[in-house]
Amino acid sequence: MHFKGVVFDLDGTLLDTLADIANAMNRVLEAEGLPSHPLDAYRYFVGEGATALARKVIPGEPGEELVERIRTRFIEEYSRSWRVETGPYPGIEEMLRAVREKGAVMGVLSNKPHDFTLLCVETFLDPSLFGAVAGERPGIPRKPHPAGALDVASQLGLAPEEVLYVGDTAIDMETAERAAMYGVGVLWGFRGEEELRSAGAREVISHPMDLLGLI
Repeated sequence: MHFKGVVFDLDGTLLDTLADIANAMNRVLEAEGLPSHPLDAYRYFVGEGATALARKVIPGEPGEELVERIRTRFIEEYSRSWRVETGPYPGIEEMLRAVREKGAVMGVLSNKPHDFTLLCVETFLDPSLFGAVAGERPGIPRKPHPAGALDVASQLGLAPEEVLYVGDTAIDMETAERAAMYGVGVLWGFRGEEELRSAGAREVISHPMDLLGLI
């Protein structure tokens, strides 16, 4: 089975953003007198947007006022330090060029805010390789709702069944399934194989170039 296009998740799939996110949030927590967390803990905190991240890092059952304050302070802190350690995973840039050379079209779908998603692609990747780049936007629910994935596929001129959806979390695999796309889980990102397969991954790959065999 071969596919005409690929929609990629961003964080944990194309870009290793974990350290900058963790460091920014830990600085906020420490300033608030709250306990910080080890880097690996953030693998399970991220993926559902800044509000969910704030709620997960605060101990107990925090009130909405505290969640909103942590979220706001995190966004301010992260906006100053988002590119200190972030970059593409090894092999990503070569894989993207090879996918394009095979004639497939590509898009990006993230739960980051839309403008920031565009900025990350422009800063760390070659934006000319992508026919569509989308983050969280008004009127389109965040993943795992399929609306964003279907919108990106439409921008690429593809039917859902022609698309590989590539990501590193259960949310990504659920998005693929709900959008009727072929979900491919990656093992170099934030989560492990058991989570990806349990969430419906059709394939699981351990190196970016493994994707080429599906195109």
